[in-house]
Amino acid sequence: MIEQSRVDQPLVGASYGDACPIAAFASVPGRSALTLIRCSGAGTLELAAGVFSAREKLLQAQGNTVLHGWIVAPDSLEGNPKGDKIDEVLVSVFRAPKSYTSEDSLDISCHGGTATGNGVMAALRAAGFRDALPGEFTFRAFMNGKLDLTRCESVMELVSAKTEMGRRNAVSRLSGLLESEINAIKKKLVEVLAGAEIFLDYSEDEIGIDAEEDAGRLPGRRLAEEALARLHRLIESWKRERIYQEGILAVIAGRPNAGKSSLFNLLLREDRSIVTEVPGTTRDWIEAWVSIEGIPVRLVDTAGLRDSQDPVEAIGVERSRTLLENAELVLYLINGTEGITGEDLAFIDEITDRQNSRPLPCIPIWNKTDIAPMPPPQQSAVTNLLGISTKTGTGVSELTASIATAIGGATEPAQAAIGTVRQKNLVEAAAASLEDALSLAEREEPLDLIAPLLREAVNLLGEITGEVSTADILEEMFGKFCVGK
Repeated sequence: MIEQSRVDQPLVGASYGDACPIAAFASVPGRSALTLIRCSGAGTLELAAGVFSAREKLLQAQGNTVLHGWIVAPDSLEGNPKGDKIDEVLVSVFRAPKSYTSEDSLDISCHGGTATGNGVMAALRAAGFRDALPGEFTFRAFMNGKLDLTRCESVMELVSAKTEMGRRNAVSRLSGLLESEINAIKKKLVEVLAGAEIFLDYSEDEIGIDAEEDAGRLPGRRLAEEALARLHRLIESWKRERIYQEGILAVIAGRPNAGKSSLFNLLLREDRSIVTEVPGTTRDWIEAWVSIEGIPVRLVDTAGLRDSQDPVEAIGVERSRTLLENAELVLYLINGTEGITGEDLAFIDEITDRQNSRPLPCIPIWNKTDIAPMPPPQQSAVTNLLGISTKTGTGVSELTASIATAIGGATEPAQAAIGTVRQKNLVEAAAASLEDALSLAEREEPLDLIAPLLREAVNLLGEITGEVSTADILEEMFGKFCVGK
């Protein structure tokens, strides 16, 4: 049964709400040294013992121990005689509540190979396990109080992290940094709400109001303002976290022969784009993911921007402009041997013009400093010009630092930050309710109008950690997890 304190209605169907023994691949089966299969639920050890060669050892095994043996075919496994050996395995035993799910659990390490893994899974199904649903192991960890929802979500963040910084941020949430911050903010709001409700139950003359502390007829107003400031900091943190999780689209642009493909190869640290002295060599765009200062960047090398009579090159230029419309950062290369041209100035002004519907961050780059020194700032028609040499690598470290700064992803000290759109939406809603409550208090409106807004903010924060949740929300969230987690 689902704990009513955590979910206010039962889950639909034979799914996340039951305690049936489940099994799933925890690694992708294929040509590898090992394949890992995870099992959990009521009766896990007893069912697994039916297909394990050392039955009694498994039944008597202590938690956090490892056994060696064979997975063997049970009576009901089609195509295999009873007792037929399927694979030699190691079985890691975890007894409740000291397991990931807080249930009796097993991790079976078998040999790699699709047929081997499928054979072990078939034996487990025949023994009585059902296939786990996406995220069901983590769902059970949540239901059994081992993880709050922020930690559950950080599990998938960790699995999908593209860079070292993304991994570190996910680990901070898995360690409880966000949960602690949400609970601390909620505690302040609960204190404010409790004070407001006391004033609703008793007259002002019976309790007395501190005019300085409770200006605007809201007891504990300073606590509410502090909570709101902390919520705003969390909202701001999403901008940085989204960059580390999803990455950005950075387009390398410039006139032909400015060195775009050379810069692409240099940042990628491999020869992906063809580099020649012939202008217009790049006819179409090429892309690759690269980590820059810990930020996942989808880097795109584009065709040189110019009017061309060549129909193939013209299509490439048009595609480059389409990519620029979707870019989040532009690296605009200027050919140092030719200097800053009118076309360069026109392009930079076009994409950075604040009157545009979507002005883009642009880093203007003077390339070929090894043979064409960059002009002094006071003599340059372009401000904040950065000099590099794609041939020698000079200036590249300064460029990567500038990229991180331009997109707001510079490394900051470890602090609580929201990591999913769900968390962002709930924090924003809680902040909006609190702002409304403070606005009413400023106008000295009655507390019976203010208290419901405070209560709504508290409930929204509880939904972030899972203290308040519904079945459909949980199914939607865990359904996005990979199987085996």
